[in-house]
Amino acid sequence: MKTDIEIAREATMLPITEVAKKIGIPADDLELYGKYKAKISDEWWEKNKNNKIGKLILVTAINPTPAGEGKTTTSVGLSQAFGKLNKRAVAALREPSLGPCFGIKGGAAGGGYAQVVPMDDLNLHFTGDFHAITSANNLLAAILDNHIYQGNDLNINPKTVTWKRCMDMNDRALRNLIVGLGAKTDGVAREDHFVITVASEIMAVLCLAEDMEDLKNRLSRIIVAYDYSGAPVTAGQLKCVGSMAALLKDAIKPNIIQTLEHTPVLIHGGPFANIAHGCNSVRATRYALKMADYVITEAGFGADLGAEKFFDIKCRMAGLKPDCVVLVATIRALKYNGGVPKAELSAENLDALKKGIVNLEKHIENLQQYGVPVVVTLNAFSSDTEAETAFVKKFCEDRNCEFALSEVWEKGGEGGIALADKVLKTLDEKESHFAPIYPDEMPLKDKINAVATKIYGAKDVSFSTEASKTLDKLTELGFGNLPVCMAKTQYSLSDDPKLLGRPEGYTLNVRDVYVSAGAGFVVVLTGQIMTMPGLSKNPAAYSIDVDNNGNITGLF
Repeated sequence: MKTDIEIAREATMLPITEVAKKIGIPADDLELYGKYKAKISDEWWEKNKNNKIGKLILVTAINPTPAGEGKTTTSVGLSQAFGKLNKRAVAALREPSLGPCFGIKGGAAGGGYAQVVPMDDLNLHFTGDFHAITSANNLLAAILDNHIYQGNDLNINPKTVTWKRCMDMNDRALRNLIVGLGAKTDGVAREDHFVITVASEIMAVLCLAEDMEDLKNRLSRIIVAYDYSGAPVTAGQLKCVGSMAALLKDAIKPNIIQTLEHTPVLIHGGPFANIAHGCNSVRATRYALKMADYVITEAGFGADLGAEKFFDIKCRMAGLKPDCVVLVATIRALKYNGGVPKAELSAENLDALKKGIVNLEKHIENLQQYGVPVVVTLNAFSSDTEAETAFVKKFCEDRNCEFALSEVWEKGGEGGIALADKVLKTLDEKESHFAPIYPDEMPLKDKINAVATKIYGAKDVSFSTEASKTLDKLTELGFGNLPVCMAKTQYSLSDDPKLLGRPEGYTLNVRDVYVSAGAGFVVVLTGQIMTMPGLSKNPAAYSIDVDNNGNITGLF
């Protein structure tokens, strides 16, 4: 069996100018990064922003398991299937982070014959967007510490600095550290922290900004610390917004590449959904909606994280109204939720499937709360049996969901036609009545309770003393109308990664809260979730290499 990177390397790619031409983007509106990838110019948007918009389809999934679900693979394969049906379709996806690529999860280019190419370029440096975000983030950190050292005109209390440095790599040793040690000229000593670049507020700002003016306004609102009176200090007050924007001037432009079957794909931004808002950029989604009749986008991890944030943060801010949701599951993952060890998932086990399918059931109910029609797809494996597939099909149809098998990993677009047909049927027959699950004016604690009880299935929420005090302070400062961005384990509907299936009757534990004023949401840390991941004992980096001809191996 060929690996993903072997399949990708054997692909014949079209020049990106030809791919872009199919959706009405002339070569003059592309900023080329080699032959097969490019950025789309601001001039293209100005000429096409009044075009009719297409249908917006969100692809999400059940909670991830070691058995695999294939959300991005399904997104890519569905876009290819629309192409097979002669439909004008574009996928709008996130950029991968180097952390998972060299860690344990792998890249984010899809898999099998439903991939985005050039796969190795995408999973590594791509067009440099993440490097630009990292640089802008760390410029702000340097300016902040320099301001304190050079006299501290803003009266910043070093013990209240909230701005963290970042890097796009899993490095647990950087979670907590002391900076400014050494000689007097080496700065003011204080406790500091790193987050992974995808969790940086700059990433969120870039992904939610409408244009350069909005980007700069959001950057200026970022709160970096508090002064000795308790008043917030912003990036705007530190006079570095222009410099940060200069570093981001190219990164704000969406990227275009292609699938193995030459379907156009816009890839831009890459926040994780377990520690950030988990969606590709608003700009890329809006561009795609002006290019195509059907836009397939995805949000990270399970629907309790990515889809919730797509609906309650991204759609709320950008005025987007999704027309349909595709919910991805696998029989293997459902049996894992039913208590079957990973090594035994290939054997038919209807009892375990019936026990574990409650995870899928809860995600269906959650998505239907938003008023958006749901199509469930099973990412097919050769070990799936007819009885298992029939059970899942009836289970979904009994809950007013269309159902389709997806075989895109093995067959590419051809293997996604059944799913595409069901999506088209849903778009034709069922109207979306999308609405977020809480209003802007709801108090912050009530918003957190709404997500915890309505989406996660918690009985109630426990707030640490520090979290309660911070929520009160943020409300006093005028941030009470912002949406909440929940940082939670992706492996469970609860804040305990070991609770599989559909946990109920538990208490969600909120340990800390902070405002991302530039992004426009309040981040809520639950359980033991970390904003700087660590590497496993045997990270994927051990298996990655490059030969004398420049061919990379070991990426997946």
